Amino acid sequence: MLSIVVLTKNEEKNILDCLETILWADQIIVVDDYSEDRTVDVIGKLDCKKIQIYQRKLDGDFASQRNFGLEKAKGEWVLFIDADERISESLRDEINETIIRQKNNPSVNGFNIKRQDILWGKLLKHGETGKISLLRLGKKDQGKWEGNVHEVWSMPKPIGELDNVLLHYPHQTLAEFLSEINFYTNLRASSLYKEGVNIKKRQIVLYPIGKFFINYFVKLGFLDGVQGLIVAIMMSFHSFLVRAKLWSLWRIN
Repeated sequence: MLSIVVLTKNEEKNILDCLETILWADQIIVVDDYSEDRTVDVIGKLDCKKIQIYQRKLDGDFASQRNFGLEKAKGEWVLFIDADERISESLRDEINETIIRQKNNPSVNGFNIKRQDILWGKLLKHGETGKISLLRLGKKDQGKWEGNVHEVWSMPKPIGELDNVLLHYPHQTLAEFLSEINFYTNLRASSLYKEGVNIKKRQIVLYPIGKFFINYFVKLGFLDGVQGLIVAIMMSFHSFLVRAKLWSLWRIN
């Protein structure tokens, strides 16, 4: 049995396309952070009994939200995806075949899945998002999620890797990209401040510059055209905001 967990927050534009690619699962758990748009209504219109919706405050802790979904899962195997991600038919078939194979001959506790970003109609093959592999499929009773933001599924080895990719459609507009960067940098800066991490003024400038150089030149982001340039700039801006906000927190508290 496979359970799929999806976290949502104001995802009415994405959630239907996401759910239509996972309706083959035995159980679908949606953990909604009290969306203020029509996310919950859109899900309800599917009238699918295998979909269970739980509303729960995120409170800046993505790991806690995912662990809540993990607790509600009834399947031996659990897959986590986000509302802006899609499961292709080839990945669906590989997941099903893998679960059957592991049932007959268990060898690993979980699987990394490669993810490819499609930004404004272009598949990004380079830069920061060009080679991402995430632990998203695992046994329910193995490990837990850790980290308030940029959370990871901490699980004992061995860990395998699937061949097919998870498709990711982030930031449908530049305004959404900026809004998400502002949101996530607030969480990250707050988390680092609580951990007692301090920042030097030169790091506010030098780290973002270095990140842009690595993403755009070393990791060949320039080969992804204008989209590659925008991503390199925006992720550099992300690094700048985290450090600037962290520096500010130490001075106002």
